Amino acid sequence: PVVQTYPMKSTQSTWGMFGQQERGERRGKDVGHALPVSLEDVYNGKTKKLSLNKQVICSKCSGSGSKKAGKSSVCGDCRGQGIKIVIRQLGPGMVQQMQTVCPNCKGEGTAVDPKDRCATCSGNRVVQEKKILEVHVDKGMKHGEKIHFNREGDQHPDIKIPGDVIIVLQEKKHDFFERKGQDLLMQKTIVLREALCGFEFPVKHLDGRILLVKSTPGEIVKPGSVKAIPNEGMPKHRNPFDKGLLLIHFNVEMPEGLSAAALEAVGKVLPAPTRMEMDFDASQAEECYLHNHQDSGHSNSHRHGGDEEEDDDDPHGGQRAQCVHQ
Repeated sequence: PVVQTYPMKSTQSTWGMFGQQERGERRGKDVGHALPVSLEDVYNGKTKKLSLNKQVICSKCSGSGSKKAGKSSVCGDCRGQGIKIVIRQLGPGMVQQMQTVCPNCKGEGTAVDPKDRCATCSGNRVVQEKKILEVHVDKGMKHGEKIHFNREGDQHPDIKIPGDVIIVLQEKKHDFFERKGQDLLMQKTIVLREALCGFEFPVKHLDGRILLVKSTPGEIVKPGSVKAIPNEGMPKHRNPFDKGLLLIHFNVEMPEGLSAAALEAVGKVLPAPTRMEMDFDASQAEECYLHNHQDSGHSNSHRHGGDEEEDDDDPHGGQRAQCVHQ
């Protein structure tokens, strides 16, 4: 097959630039094809080849279906209408009239005597041809965006204007980045020490560049916070130098526990706790220590053999408190 590049347009219109002249003329149907693209493809731009089979007018018989030049190919059974009227007797004095596709020409309106049929198309007037289209995926194109190839749809002798081939971009999910419009979002997990004392880590971008991401000195990164790097997001379509943000969502991994020495050292550098909001006599209070829910034992009914009802003092679940009576 011959590889040929066709002019494309990214638009919702399917009438082409000659729409005024084509008005009222019979036009073929548009044909849609999905084209999977990666996030790298729409970030960097890429030309992809798409192979498809299309119906074209037979060049041997010029769409007549007959090997004899000038031979009339109008179907004699339906007189070129492609349909026939069939009358069926349903009963005494009752008939039914039906409109059906002509079996001789299969609704085409043309039929060629078997001995006169074109050897290339077997009298069908059209043949199948393999076509390779070069699809130019521009930087910044989005999922579902359409690229039109004008008049590259199926051809037929009875249709003057072929339809368009419409390529629909299907953006594949990326393993590391998530697209948010013109921005890119990534997830990053850091430990508590990095959240408090600072960090740096490399990020491989969609174009192969390595970004060394560093925290602002003295800034504490809170769990769930989102930081942004300007001009490292997705390029804007038709204006690729205008880029969005690279957003980084931080998850802070907390330690399971700290030693007494570590707690003392941390307590010296962290701000003092806020004053308690209630005045009370410490000697009359009951001390309670929190435990993980799965480690705090079962409900009262389970501890007493299931004879008692479940305690409703902790309706929200989660961690429980064990109180020490003084």
